[in-house]
Amino acid sequence: MTDVIGLLGTEAENLLGHRCKGIPKESLHAPGPDFVDRVMAQTDRKPGVLRNLQALLDHGRLGGSGYVSILPVDQGVEHSGGASFAPNPSYFDPENIVKLAIEGGCNGVASTLGVLGAVARKYAHKIPFILKFNHNEFLSYPNTYDQSLFAGVEQAFEMGACAVGATVYFGSPESRRQIWEVSQAFKRAHELGMVTVLWAYLRNNAFKQGDTDYHLSADLSGQANHLAATIEADIVKQKMAENNGGFNAVKFSKTHPKVYSELTTDHPIDLVRYQVANCYMGRAGLINSGGESKGAGDLAQAVRTAVINKRAGGMGLISGRKAFQKPMADGVALLHAIQDVYLSKDVTIA
Repeated sequence: MTDVIGLLGTEAENLLGHRCKGIPKESLHAPGPDFVDRVMAQTDRKPGVLRNLQALLDHGRLGGSGYVSILPVDQGVEHSGGASFAPNPSYFDPENIVKLAIEGGCNGVASTLGVLGAVARKYAHKIPFILKFNHNEFLSYPNTYDQSLFAGVEQAFEMGACAVGATVYFGSPESRRQIWEVSQAFKRAHELGMVTVLWAYLRNNAFKQGDTDYHLSADLSGQANHLAATIEADIVKQKMAENNGGFNAVKFSKTHPKVYSELTTDHPIDLVRYQVANCYMGRAGLINSGGESKGAGDLAQAVRTAVINKRAGGMGLISGRKAFQKPMADGVALLHAIQDVYLSKDVTIA
């Protein structure tokens, strides 16, 4: 806790002492060692899904805690291999990606068909694989913002993956097609006994108003989470909320005054608690993304994100660029620092 408090700096008291009042912790289906028995066993998921989710929760340094730390490395498709791996060219080799996840004590590694397929026979039985089957890509010119299928669910099953992942750009003109594609793929994944993870991202230029980016608003991202849970995502990946009031600012859709007056405040933990609430009160686990690497401040920012997610009732962190754009030893240290937050009994649900 000394390290955590030191990294949180002047925010330590505010983040570690906060209590959520609008949506109290007692209303949540919180993560824990019995999450599969207590929550997932009530669902329509097949036994194979429960087995694979338990395997994911039982792996790595957080094994048995009910929390997850996942290494995602699919940025080579959208951000380009050069933009992603030039800071540390060793990660052009897929094996080093998987090695980082193992050395970093992660519950699982999420990546592309090519990356995981390149080393599946050597590593699929050593760390849970999450195969991300759709991507955006920026080699097409001019750039567009859409998600295209790069792989099939059967390919994930055949290589021994325990889970599949996908992105939907909620709010985009193409979102209705993406929702249907991913919903059908998730249905097939569940039939085959695999866990489903949705990157529930927002994408629409109208969501930026003046100097405020409402892609990061609790109300808009919360609704994306709600739609993710609707198509039976078992785990929802979402960017951490940093503001609120997106519906009112953009002046569209429907919301309710109580969302802003009672259920949330401007406190970061309350904003993320609203994201958790929209994941069926935690029945679908919320994992927040780690964001881009900015250099010297990455460790403190990663720990801050972990504290907010855990105290809000989230299930963990999925952090990639902050880890793999560094020397492996530094990446491992950062992943361990994140995991230490979830292992600490002094960091509780607010």
